[in-house]
Amino acid sequence: MTKIVVDPLTRIEGHLKIEVEVDNGKISEAHVVGTMFRGIEPMLRGRDPRDATYVTERVCGVCAGSHGWASSLALDKAFGAKVPAGGRIIRNLILGAMWLHDHPLHFYHLSALDYLDVMAVAQYQGKDPGLLAVKDKVMKLVAAGDTAPLTPRYKPDEFSVNNPELVTMAVAHYLKALEMQAKAKKMSALFAGKQPHQSSIVVGGVTMLPNIEVVEQFRSMLLEQLDFVEKVYLQDVLTFGTGPLLPLAQAGVGGGALNYMSYGGFARDDEGKDLLLKSGVIMNGDLSKILTLDESKITEDVQYSWYKTSANGKTPYSEDTIPDLDKKDAYTFVKAPRYDGKPMEVGPLARMLIMQPKGLMDIIAKYNIKPGAVARHAARAYETLMLAQDMLTWLDALEKEMGANFRIHDTEHWEAPATGQGSGLTEAPRGSLGHFIKVADHKIENYQMVVPTTWNFSPRDDSGVPGPLEQALIGVPVPDPENPLNIVRVVRSYDPCLACAIHLIDPKTNDVQKFRIGW
Repeated sequence: MTKIVVDPLTRIEGHLKIEVEVDNGKISEAHVVGTMFRGIEPMLRGRDPRDATYVTERVCGVCAGSHGWASSLALDKAFGAKVPAGGRIIRNLILGAMWLHDHPLHFYHLSALDYLDVMAVAQYQGKDPGLLAVKDKVMKLVAAGDTAPLTPRYKPDEFSVNNPELVTMAVAHYLKALEMQAKAKKMSALFAGKQPHQSSIVVGGVTMLPNIEVVEQFRSMLLEQLDFVEKVYLQDVLTFGTGPLLPLAQAGVGGGALNYMSYGGFARDDEGKDLLLKSGVIMNGDLSKILTLDESKITEDVQYSWYKTSANGKTPYSEDTIPDLDKKDAYTFVKAPRYDGKPMEVGPLARMLIMQPKGLMDIIAKYNIKPGAVARHAARAYETLMLAQDMLTWLDALEKEMGANFRIHDTEHWEAPATGQGSGLTEAPRGSLGHFIKVADHKIENYQMVVPTTWNFSPRDDSGVPGPLEQALIGVPVPDPENPLNIVRVVRSYDPCLACAIHLIDPKTNDVQKFRIGW
């Protein structure tokens, strides 16, 4: 048996340690360790409920808008506010633009280097001017002795793409995606006031009253995004996923327990019944049976988490978040959320398997792709195309709403109620996001967030059942313990965000091998 510790794991948001045991070249045991305590939820107790939107956004600079959205949805219910159509559409557009920023960023800048032999650019012999310019840039970096952020990284393996033309094209699109990210963030800021940490979404709607010039400016950049997603991002994912990476896709490397959940998101109607992203649950990989989501079945276990067991219960409305660093057998700051007692994968793959769009399902069937790391990338890209296309219809709907009676906010439900509670269940780029608030005496009595990474990166629960990522790592091939490339491929496929260094523990000597991983 060989033990491998990846700590911290790079190109993700926050602090994460992965501990695995490898037998006969495959992972036999895995522990996912969240090593950072934030304390956002206890900080909110006793505050004005309207503060929650802006405090919770500080959880993350990548998904800030998603937290503001979920928080305001929870406040809408607690306050009894009814968001008018204008406010609902603008919320959708603010968050939709951030998804257009987030999904391509994840593929090109956080995950692609796990699959590319970047130095194959040096062997490119084609005549395409754009690709030759990329080759020239990379070669100048090589000559200067600094190829960051493309290197250093783990050594390429048998699954790494080393075709010079494909690799050079991928690096060119890596650079193009940086430009598109900036434009997507600007799109969101048009309605949000700023990004990250928007200032427009509030309980009851939004504060930004747009004019036709802003709408058309947004539309112009959205058309650029749609063109990029359709002709570049999706095509790259399909080219690699059905080509060089097809063996990984067909083997379902990083598949996990095959339980999937989506809260649903991006309401197309004021009642929230028509959602772009549908809600639902899949158990044991049975795609023929999409179960109806039941919020009451959501609980959180903490037996293996550095938190005290709540005396009030396990539901998000009743539990608390009190750290306990001396707790026996605990190994992470991440709780163990469960749905009907089961660990659930959330995110693009879960959403697309619940929705089963024909275009994506045809690709999966044609190439015999199984749920796993590669399938998550395919689902994420296809979802991005669906979202960009729907955003055009939202802009049309917004223009129709604009006029003398145009409303963006429920002004009658702005003051905090004496008592109330509400849940904000929606979808963030990384998966199902829930905010839960209880109000007493016009103040926050309790506040809990159950976020996508809590679902995906949860530890064992009170019954000892591993979380989704821990299960997904079991069976993953690691032929070279000093180059555990498949570990980070699987972890990053869930879309955590960024960090800065890698450390590996050599199980024979306990020496720490250090690698600087480019960012």
